[in-house]
Amino acid sequence: MNETHLELCASDEWREIVTERILPWALRDVALGPDVIEVGPGPGITTDALRTAVARLTAVELDPDLAGALSDRMHGTNVEVLHADATALPLEDDRYSGAVSFTMLHHVPTAELQDRLLAELARVLAPQGVLVLSDSVASDDLAALHHDDVYNPIDPSTLPARLARAGFTAVDVRANEFGFVAHAIKP
Repeated sequence: MNETHLELCASDEWREIVTERILPWALRDVALGPDVIEVGPGPGITTDALRTAVARLTAVELDPDLAGALSDRMHGTNVEVLHADATALPLEDDRYSGAVSFTMLHHVPTAELQDRLLAELARVLAPQGVLVLSDSVASDDLAALHHDDVYNPIDPSTLPARLARAGFTAVDVRANEFGFVAHAIKP
């Protein structure tokens, strides 16, 4: 992430948006279960909210500095921070009751890698495990915020087919002019 974007994602303003808008919309009517994997926590604002709602949370972060800082901050809690690439998770199959990713998928540089990430989440989810994805939709303002950064937004209309190819069923995608939420189940 570029510095401006990173500062925004660690701000109180972003925390308010996440806790009052994004998470309530994304997690409405969803039971994640006791053991959840979060992909792309960044500075950990979503992690802070999620850890109070689940028994165990594994936060997977690619950036070594962000992973280290989050690991230090979460020491002694129910959160395990794993510095790893979510397109090749070093985790066992069929473990997690829930998998989530919030406002991160647009940082995955190609559609192929995004699809590998989705397939990896299907692999590590237990049967009947729930997937929740949320991200923004493409806009000129967001493209400008991502100057000198990866910006590869997902067209929400493509998600049902992409999630089915990754191994998910019961796919439900809701979108508005700002973002989307997708729910799916591992059969």
